[in-house]
Amino acid sequence: MNTTFERQHTKEIETLFGAETIAGKDEWLTPPEIIRAVGPFDLDPCAPIKRPWETAVNYFTVLDNGLSKPWDGRVWCNPPYGTQTGVWLRRCAQHGNAIALTFARTETKIFFDAVWNDADAVFFFRGRLKFYHVNGKPGDSAGAPSVLIAYGKENADRILSAKLDGKGIRLKEAQ
Repeated sequence: MNTTFERQHTKEIETLFGAETIAGKDEWLTPPEIIRAVGPFDLDPCAPIKRPWETAVNYFTVLDNGLSKPWDGRVWCNPPYGTQTGVWLRRCAQHGNAIALTFARTETKIFFDAVWNDADAVFFFRGRLKFYHVNGKPGDSAGAPSVLIAYGKENADRILSAKLDGKGIRLKEAQ
């Protein structure tokens, strides 16, 4: 059996999304109450392949390579965590109409490059989130604190007025 294509495809996915998305558990779902609180969304460019609830009207999975596709409307982005998170956050900033969910690594270069300098608001969750398995059951607490990052005024208003447990900070003055 010739597995050259599968090995190449896996290597391409590892390059795009970080090796941890292939080797480890790569599909952790956003808690649905977060999507309900800050949605609805037009697009999820890094949606899980299997999902018990929708995160947006339209979506791309790892098989589609959402970074290479055009983005339109309000975007929900819970990117693959790891070395490629910054690429997704830069794309959210470039798009200008997105909410991203990622670990609150506020001291990192990417946070300074794509969040502190480009985002309109951030919302830090109290405690650690519990992400979900693709079967819809909650997993254990996340390995780090989480943050919502808003790009665009409407998204900043949404995360700051959402009934979520935590603290929001506006980074840019409302226009």
